[in-house]
Parts: sequence; structure tokens; C-alpha cells
Amino acid sequence: MSAPLTPGVSSSRSSEGLLDRMRSFWQRISEGRQLDELWSQFTADTRASYGFYMKEAEGLESQRGLRRLYGIAKTLFWSLLMKLTPARRVLLLVAFAMLVMSGLKFHSEKNAALDMNFEVMAALLFLLLLSLELADKVTMKRDLEIAREIQSWLVPSEPPKVVGADIAFATRPQNSVAGDYYDAFYPNPSALDRLMVVIADVAGKSVPAALLMATLQASLRTIVEENVPLVDLVARLNYYACAHSLNGLRFTTAVLCEYNPNSRRLNYVNAGHNAPILRRANGTLETLEAGGLPLGIRPATNYETASLELKPGDALIFFTDGVVEAFNGGGEEFGNARWLDAIRNLPDWDAQQTLQLLMKRVDEFVGVTRQSDDITCLVFRSRAETL
Repeated sequence: MSAPLTPGVSSSRSSEGLLDRMRSFWQRISEGRQLDELWSQFTADTRASYGFYMKEAEGLESQRGLRRLYGIAKTLFWSLLMKLTPARRVLLLVAFAMLVMSGLKFHSEKNAALDMNFEVMAALLFLLLLSLELADKVTMKRDLEIAREIQSWLVPSEPPKVVGADIAFATRPQNSVAGDYYDAFYPNPSALDRLMVVIADVAGKSVPAALLMATLQASLRTIVEENVPLVDLVARLNYYACAHSLNGLRFTTAVLCEYNPNSRRLNYVNAGHNAPILRRANGTLETLEAGGLPLGIRPATNYETASLELKPGDALIFFTDGVVEAFNGGGEEFGNARWLDAIRNLPDWDAQQTLQLLMKRVDEFVGVTRQSDDITCLVFRSRAETL
């Protein structure tokens, strides 16, 4: 027979069990994050939300003191209210009215008192509103996750094998889906003397930009199969982009390249995109700027192509504007100067290590600040050996 538990032991085990349940609950809620991580995330979310709701604020910069606080509160209230559906606006106003009226007491001449307490009802209405908005968000998030999965099919998951070179790429959407596009592929897999390398950025963010990105990818793949010259390729892409750009409002910047592994010759055209940086093996930097207007601005646009030779040890860095426009907690941009400095001081590593180092430099500058734009980077590194 087992010995009976003493009251002290039983109480101790109950306390340990309670602590274990509390730890398990906290682990589930926080997903294992430390308090400083949670606070940093909350701070970043708060700043992003403040910027989102204060987009339409005007004239607050010149105000001071209580007047400024009143202006901020008023702008936040109306911005929040008008982003709800009409029925939910009414519900929110009713909840606010109940909250204000709670605690009011009325006394009559006959010593009769009326004490109005609507705190519980107001709290339930706020909770109902929260649950409705959360349901919408979860539904939208699920749809965006599906869209993100579909979008991932449009870009390569792994870089192609290239004689005398290697490629690495990374992308980070600002939302679930992105307007950035990158690609590296052989139009004719049986003829490995023509490699297409592309990076593009559709103006805007999220779903509209992602839809246009898919249109660009489909148009590019279709035209490339016809084996047309690069200058004709970009002209036809521009024509198709103009048909979907809402009179130039949804334009696309892009860099399109043809690379011949045998001659190490790269032909390119830059359609209004951030100029890729070529870091020569001796440390000197060159930019790939020849081209013309972004795609979708004007149908009748002439584009200039250029050519260069990649030598062993050279690194060609493609990137979107989200890289140089990334900002830290103080609102300071990473900027071209820091980006060029990071590229100039690259070690003689392969493409994947080079990419990781460059992204690390951006991450170290940004810290925990929420990403404000899609970020994409592609590294093309020429090697000495050939197959």
C-alpha cells in the first residue's frame, strides 16, 4: 500500500501543477518569445498602425499642446470609424455612448436616484466588434496565404545551374503577397547558351501589385519562347504593360538580362529600375543603367541595350527599392551609400553567402522596425572554373 500524502506535499504538488499550467499557457500565448521581443513587436505594430490611421491627417505639425492631442485623437477616431462597415460604425458609437453614460447618477427632489451602469454591455459590444473584425482578418489572411502560395509558383524555388557562375536570391513581401518579381531560367533547356535573368518591381503593394506581377511573368515567359532580340522583348513587354497600367499609374520597373555562359557576355536593358551594381574582382563598382522608361508608362518608348563581360570573381547585385528605402526606428533610410559600402566590402564568397551577408547588413540597420516595402535581392557571382 502506498503511503498517504501529507497536506504539505499535496499542496506543493498542486502549486507545481498550477505553475506548469501557467507556463504552458504563457508559452502558447507568447509562442516562446521573451518580453523584450514582445515589447519590440508591440512597438513596431503601434507605429505602423499609427501611420496607417494618420495618413489623412493635415495641419497637425503646426499645432502644439492640447490642441495637437485633440487633433490626433479626432483623426484617429474618425479614421477608425470610417474603416468599419456602416452597421459596425453604429455599433461602435452605441458602445462608446454606453461607456460615457456609465456611472452617471441622477437625483430627483424626492431623493430618488438613478444610477446608470452600462460597462458590461459596452464591453460586450466592443468584444463583439473585435470578434467580427478578427473573423474578417482571419478569412482575408487565409485567402492571402493561398495567393502567396500561388505566387511562389511563379518564381524559381532554386537557382539554375550555370557554367562558371552561381546565383542566389531572396525576397521578403511587405504583406502576404508582393509586387516584386525575380527569375533566372533557360528559355530553351536543351540549349544552355542563353540564360535569362530578370528582376522587376510593380508600383504599389499587396494584391493589386501581385496580380500585375503575375501578368508580367506570363507575358515574359510567352515572349521569351519566341527567341526575339532583347530590345524587341522589352518593347513588347512595355506594350502589354501599358494595357494594364491604368494610364501609367501601375507601371513596372525592371531589368532584363541575357547571359551567355560560354562567352560570359551579359546583354541587359534597364527599364527605370534601381541600377544593378557590378562589383569587379578588384573592388571597383559599375552600374547597369542603359535602358529607358519603366514598363507601362508610354507605349511608344525606345529602349537602349548594353553589353558587358563578367570576369571570374565579379559579383552582380540586383535589388528592388525596398532594400535602399528600408528605414530604422528613427525613420532613417538605409540608403544608397550604405548599400554601396556593403557591396564594396564584400568578401570573395559564393552567391549564397554574399546574399546572406548583404541581407544581414540591412537587417542590422533596420532592427525590429516593421518592413515598409517588398524587399528582393538577386546575386549573380562569376566563378573561375568552367565545366
